[in-house]
Amino acid sequence: MTGKEISLPQMLARREARADQQAAFLQEHHSTLVSFTMNIPGPVKTNGLIRRAFDIGEILLLDGLARSGAEILAASEIHEDTGDELLLAVSNIPPENLKDLAVSIETSSPVGRLYDIDVIDEHGRKLSRSGFRTCLICGKQAQDCARSRAHSVNELQEAITRLLSDNLK
Repeated sequence: MTGKEISLPQMLARREARADQQAAFLQEHHSTLVSFTMNIPGPVKTNGLIRRAFDIGEILLLDGLARSGAEILAASEIHEDTGDELLLAVSNIPPENLKDLAVSIETSSPVGRLYDIDVIDEHGRKLSRSGFRTCLICGKQAQDCARSRAHSVNELQEAITRLLSDNLK
């Protein structure tokens, strides 16, 4: 996979900064949060194809929110070497409905398997999806494959590149 490689400390620092930003949004807006990132294993977290997939996911998410009557109270969008991120503070829609929307986008879009759309309620609790994500390579439960390191980072990156190339022509 082509793109700028980041280090583990860079990734962990960005993850911590994202958590701090989520906490600040919760404190300021007292509303449900939607955190949209990409599931990209390995040291390359973004490139032209990944960014294009992210932009499509963002359009799907914003369109779904608009159709649901949700109100976006605040938004923050970041595009760095550590990845593409969108954080939204949302009102006028129950968090469970937001999670349903997120899962619908993740499962219906051709590249939705790469989307990570988290919903965090106004108390800071992350809503879980019912069911599990499937592995990009073998179709088994993704968490089991990740935990056991069933596939190499190179194999995963090749699968992601194929998925993106095949669906973003």
